[in-house]
Amino acid sequence: MARECNKLSKSSWSVVRKLLNIQSGADEFHSDLLIKAMLQRRDGRMSYSRENNCAIVPEEFSEEWLIDAEDESIGISKLNPDIPLIDNPLNLRLAVGTWNVGGNSPNEDLNLNNWLSTRSPADIYVLGFQEIVPLNAGNVLGAEDSGPAANWLSIIRQALNNQNPGPQLPDYYNCTPDFEVSEERTCSLSSSEEDSPSPPCYSAGKEGPLQNDYTLVASKQMVGLFLCVWVRSDLHHHISNLKVSCVGRGIMGYLGNKGSISMSMTMYKTTFCFVCTHLASGQKEGDEVKRNMDVMEILKKTKFPCLRRVSKQPMSPGSILDHDKIIWLGDLNYRLTPGDDTNELLNRNDWQALLEKDQLKIEQRAGRIFGGFEEGQISFPPTYKYVINSDDYVGQTSICKEKRRTPAWCDRILWKGEGLKQIWYERAESNISDHRPVCSLFSVEVDAPYQFELNSTSKKPCGLLLEEVLLLRRGARTCIESGPCISGHSFISNPSNENMTTAQII
Repeated sequence: MARECNKLSKSSWSVVRKLLNIQSGADEFHSDLLIKAMLQRRDGRMSYSRENNCAIVPEEFSEEWLIDAEDESIGISKLNPDIPLIDNPLNLRLAVGTWNVGGNSPNEDLNLNNWLSTRSPADIYVLGFQEIVPLNAGNVLGAEDSGPAANWLSIIRQALNNQNPGPQLPDYYNCTPDFEVSEERTCSLSSSEEDSPSPPCYSAGKEGPLQNDYTLVASKQMVGLFLCVWVRSDLHHHISNLKVSCVGRGIMGYLGNKGSISMSMTMYKTTFCFVCTHLASGQKEGDEVKRNMDVMEILKKTKFPCLRRVSKQPMSPGSILDHDKIIWLGDLNYRLTPGDDTNELLNRNDWQALLEKDQLKIEQRAGRIFGGFEEGQISFPPTYKYVINSDDYVGQTSICKEKRRTPAWCDRILWKGEGLKQIWYERAESNISDHRPVCSLFSVEVDAPYQFELNSTSKKPCGLLLEEVLLLRRGARTCIESGPCISGHSFISNPSNENMTTAQII
């Protein structure tokens, strides 16, 4: 009885906190990276669940860890200040996906290969979801339901790593561990809180998340919004300055049924910001103004805490537009302006003519929103609104009793920044929702510092010969098919030293 009363009390407090706009763990996120970092830096002094391999970066702990990680990510502690650094551009493959899943939790047999394009693996995956839980009053005002997010993480991990699903999640998975930070910075995951801001990361494999091909950099949930970022495991130690900021734009202008999750990170010396959004819905005249306002408020209110400055390193970005590269994805909800020929164009599959009526493109051309952002050419059918478990749009058949809605490209991926080149932009086919998922692949250039001495081969980076190192000054060559490369070199693992790589001339 006492336990039920305590549960009810926590649930009531969650409602009050959301109504009063009291932030709870808004800056916390979940990451595989923390596990290895704490193991290495705490020498086994922390207490956490090894069986389930999950950890949270709390606000009071993250600053020290993130700055230490930044030092190691570009090798600051190991560099000789008397030897110059070369900023060498690397070209990586960045896959981005967005999907409004309509409150549907995934089945174990859901095939994500089409959406994730696992036949042509990327180096980085940025995956955003909308409505991972139904947007009812209980989920909007009550405690966060992190169960569906945990299921999505497990299925994504399995798809990216091509491994069998692991053991069932424990009963206490929906509870968020609290950290108790002592003077020794020892972390405890023994206690839990009912109102979880987002699910912990979960490894399906017995070896732990860092043994997989892909590592979860961070994940974050805000009601129905969910954003997760994955990288190849051999790249994870080049990630630093992980920060998250959430902006609610739903009920009363601040609840989380609409809004954004923004994730900031630095890879080598290049800063990224991934913004997953669900903007105001509606196809009435003037609803596009509400969506414009959502975007402007998200840009205004998204703030990343500035960590203490590392020696000789620039300050970390404090806002979305401060980053070198920005990816904006989500259910932006922009519709088609009404017209007598809309249905005819739809029946003819004349997408380019229909796109002339697209509100997002109209608003962007008018300079009212998304200044400086780019979007690739759309050559696929509208992604909304479908009859669930069907390939028919709502209202197109007599079977569906819902009111007919004009199909629209609600689900979009935009970008901003130099060194980002879109390779393809398409939608995937899955009918579990009234939206179709959208995906895009980019070639992204990042600056990776290297250091060498002209009169010594003992300092050559990555096992390169001096003649090969000099080629770094000539710039990078895009390696779309073979993965990351440096100026005509592809890298293979050196079996004699797991911390070194050797170079091969292509």
